[in-house]
Amino acid sequence: MAARVAAGAGGGDALPLLDDLMPWSVRPLRTGRPWVTAPDAPSLRARWDLLAGAEGADQERLFRPSRSRTPLTPATALPGRSTGTSAFARDPGPYPEPVRILHGPFDEQWLIPDHRLLDAARPELWRVADAHQLFAVEHGYVPHDGGPALSVTALLPDGHSPAGRPGRIRPLYRRPGGREPNLAPGLAALLSARYGAPVTAGSVLAWALATALPSPAGPLVPLPDDGAVWADGVELGQELLRLQLRGARDGERPRLPGGRRPYVRAAIPPRPDSLLYDAAEEAIVLGEGRVSPVPAGAWDFRVSGVRVLELWFERRTAPAEGLAAVGPRGWPQERTSELLELITVLALLAGLRPRQQALRGRLERAGALTRDGLCAAGVLPVPASARRPASVLDHQEEGPEGQFALL
Repeated sequence: MAARVAAGAGGGDALPLLDDLMPWSVRPLRTGRPWVTAPDAPSLRARWDLLAGAEGADQERLFRPSRSRTPLTPATALPGRSTGTSAFARDPGPYPEPVRILHGPFDEQWLIPDHRLLDAARPELWRVADAHQLFAVEHGYVPHDGGPALSVTALLPDGHSPAGRPGRIRPLYRRPGGREPNLAPGLAALLSARYGAPVTAGSVLAWALATALPSPAGPLVPLPDDGAVWADGVELGQELLRLQLRGARDGERPRLPGGRRPYVRAAIPPRPDSLLYDAAEEAIVLGEGRVSPVPAGAWDFRVSGVRVLELWFERRTAPAEGLAAVGPRGWPQERTSELLELITVLALLAGLRPRQQALRGRLERAGALTRDGLCAAGVLPVPASARRPASVLDHQEEGPEGQFALL
């Protein structure tokens, strides 16, 4: 398989890309200004109030205009959101309740869902985001980083990448309500016949989560010849998915076994100035604060070559300017709880890596379906319509200045 992986998307023996299997994708969100997201919701309300209360040049300075958005730019309301559509400077309207998002890999934050404040909010994602939807998020490609090629979330992801060129966001379903799986036409039927068991969009996603390999063209997804290998990979992928969803979709929140659960051993100061790892004690040190046990696998868990825990800490402690500097005065208790859960998730994911490596060894021996095989079966190339958003509108959406959007 190594030669086929090296071939990338070209060549007759190349492995299929996730783009071949889940053809509809959306580019990452582009907020345009850092202050519209925050680790805590109260900070966003304080920032909104400051911006709405400012006028003229002061408001423009706080807003941080771009080519796409200024305080004088009207914009269509985001699907499912009741916000102002007139220029913010003329009529800010009521404060919209923030929404929980995934701000890059494994970092749950909050976003002000007002289209007038966001350069490129990707409304097509908002239209299909509901209690049935999951999103596969491709990670930025960095050679030899050893991290996962993609992750999955039930939250709306912004697709931010800590390094490398950001990947695409791929919804599991093309329509709300869990309707019309985002799979290449004919793929589920082909794999069902191949493995002698039903194949669904959810099982394809779980398999990809367990086996996807990074490449410059996007994640590569080997499809095995052996049905037993497929079944074991789907089972492993479902465990990875459960951990990444953190209790969403009626699941249990991740927990480490007793004696291995991280606790605060020394109080975290209001403004910790550093994050270090004490390997001998299996502890992370935040200024004078201390949390343990933290397995080495959790500390060294990386995405796109960047250590996840260090990035999480930096986003909450790095100096900021303007509205982005408005935040809690100290270290909120909720932040500590989020840190303990993140350590738990990363530790459990790292603990599954030996199973992923063993599965890839079995794939090497079993052989895999190539892109040529998918072409011969009529699955590839996918029709152009499968790469475009489905028409999901069953109501009118409000456009700029209160007009109805024509979509």
